[in-house]
Amino acid sequence: MHNTTGHHEPKHRPGGSPPDTNVVLLDQEFSQFRDMIYRIAGISMSPAKKPLVSSRLAKRLKHHGMASYGDYLRLITSPLGKAELQVAVDLLTTNETHFFREPKHFDFLRQHVIPARKTGRGLRIWSAACSSGEEPYSIAMMLDEMLGSEPWEVVASDISMRILEKARSGLYPAERIAEIPKHYLSRYCLKGFGEHDGTLLIEQFLRDRVRFMQHNLTETAAKLGEFDVIFLRNVMIYFDQETKRQVVKRLLPLLRPGGYFLVGHSESLNGVTEDVKLVLPAIYRKPE
Repeated sequence: MHNTTGHHEPKHRPGGSPPDTNVVLLDQEFSQFRDMIYRIAGISMSPAKKPLVSSRLAKRLKHHGMASYGDYLRLITSPLGKAELQVAVDLLTTNETHFFREPKHFDFLRQHVIPARKTGRGLRIWSAACSSGEEPYSIAMMLDEMLGSEPWEVVASDISMRILEKARSGLYPAERIAEIPKHYLSRYCLKGFGEHDGTLLIEQFLRDRVRFMQHNLTETAAKLGEFDVIFLRNVMIYFDQETKRQVVKRLLPLLRPGGYFLVGHSESLNGVTEDVKLVLPAIYRKPE
């Protein structure tokens, strides 16, 4: 890898004092947070998620000097708490992701989708739950390599404003290097050194090719046009069956006839929709 400038653009690093761990999240409070996140984002949280809710929100209690999760809940459900509500939603909906996760999907793109594209028409792909950006940047690397100056577009969306800001920055811990094929590292990534040691930056020209936007999957998407491929991976595991049906029902009209709908390998559209047909594990196709 190389770094033509000698350093990354300046970025702040996450930090801050540790949260106060003395405050206990009561069962009733957890139940209210669980209802709230289901109502806003369609995410079903099992009782096993109580420690996660407690740990992710603890620092916000400390930030506001609050003595209970109930006080925090009252803040974010009050008319003056809208900005803080977005912070809470961001903290409770962020999921882990990786570069080139589930490689068979990328093999399918390379071997089938990209070669079979219609000439003269741009290839459009939507990463509909993009988290911190690894998925759309992985797609963009492959499209840039294979299509060069031909028209293509990657749209990436997530419910979390905070995670979208991180995705736009294109800045990742250096451990992620192992996930990216070597020929992509030299072409699309810069390795930090000096004050940026231990970081990896996606090249500006590639970042410019990915359009990030906020979108809540439980709401109808803005007019985005039609896509050849929609990635909706590793997010439906958090939805109940009815929410899955509603989310997929909203997305499928934006998929071109003959287009592909990709879900995570632990997910399935069985009983969710009959409007697409399974062609390979976790890969569905909309009839022409």
